[in-house]
Amino acid sequence: MLEAKDLLKATLDNGRALMRIPEDEGQSQPGEVRTPVLIPIRSLGVNHRGRIERHLLALSPQDRYLRFGYAAQDTHIERYVAGLDFDRDEIFGIYNRKLQLLAVAHLAYSVDAEFQSCAEFGVSVSASARGRHYGSRLFERAAMHASNDGVHLMFIHALSENSAMLNIARKAGATVERDGMESEAFLYLPKATLDSRMTELIEEQLGQTDYRIKQQARQFWRLLSQIQKVRRTLTGDDSKH
Repeated sequence: MLEAKDLLKATLDNGRALMRIPEDEGQSQPGEVRTPVLIPIRSLGVNHRGRIERHLLALSPQDRYLRFGYAAQDTHIERYVAGLDFDRDEIFGIYNRKLQLLAVAHLAYSVDAEFQSCAEFGVSVSASARGRHYGSRLFERAAMHASNDGVHLMFIHALSENSAMLNIARKAGATVERDGMESEAFLYLPKATLDSRMTELIEEQLGQTDYRIKQQARQFWRLLSQIQKVRRTLTGDDSKH
């Protein structure tokens, strides 16, 4: 677990990179050693519903099948997103520099009073963002939040062929039970501590700060682009572009 000062330094480094690199993701050069940076995760609210829907609709048919356990069509996804309860459940997301959601996790709390201490986890990651451990990081964040919220058992219901999701659960210490085409993963969560509560608070603040930095950077590049267009028009250089 990163200490607060390390989390803060990583976020500041991310912010500086945003102002230097206007593209979606900086590309490593051959032989270049890149310093690992924090993966900012923030809670999503009702105002993010549209971006969540766009993220899910952009998934391939196979990714939709693995995420929902059936061949989800556009209408199914639209209905799912419309039914998200942001007051009861917790939704987490990872944004890129263009403010597009690369990954979304849904921590759904039980509506049955008998199982109030249980929550279900589901996650989706865009094809372009695979291999960056976003699924694992979202699982860790969701588990920490659930523990701090008094949840004792977090589970995942997934297709047995969804090896990526089940591997995330296994690495976290979950027990996986397979029943034909479907599997259940159960993870018993530790009790909340002052450290876990402070860590979640800091991570959420850093996620919010990272999002604001990305908003400001995007606004800056848009303004710069508009200024350049006006300059080209005034100087008669527009025809060259």
